[in-house]
Amino acid sequence: MYIMPHPSKKFMECLQYAAHKHRDQRRKDPQESPYVNHVINVSTILAVEAGIEDENVLMAALLHDVVEDTDASFADVEELFGGDICSLVREVTDDKTLEKQQRKRLQIANAAKTSSRAKLIKLADKLDNLRDLQINTPRGWTEERRVQYFVWAKQVVDQLRATNSILEEELDKIFKEQGLL
Repeated sequence: MYIMPHPSKKFMECLQYAAHKHRDQRRKDPQESPYVNHVINVSTILAVEAGIEDENVLMAALLHDVVEDTDASFADVEELFGGDICSLVREVTDDKTLEKQQRKRLQIANAAKTSSRAKLIKLADKLDNLRDLQINTPRGWTEERRVQYFVWAKQVVDQLRATNSILEEELDKIFKEQGLL
């Protein structure tokens, strides 16, 4: 397990904020694991596996679903954690006013246009989701939907190439196992 040598006060406040905002949410896995585990995993993947030391990227990873999936606003994120982190969170947040298929299409269409720092978060997010999907079918999902998620995730990842070889290699292992490479 990765432990920062000296996590900053700001990082710990961010972790606490993410935990608080996601406190009542559960993943759709059979165990209904706490949702906050996902955002912690995304930040940890970046720090431990990808070697990312940019604390703002690691903090934005913790917050990457906070506006999309809780009552938090971009104004809240900016006020608490600053403009840089808010900008990263904004880049990786889907517009929930759009229907799901349109959001998924936009993720593919817009992925290549995002900053390299936001691309890191997107890659780690997809990696954590796909690792989970390899071992769990979410509640209410058919096998076809599970397979289609891998196909869609690869389309997004293909727009994020040349961002971080370590993350891309890990994702490619999964895509190869799924017969997508």
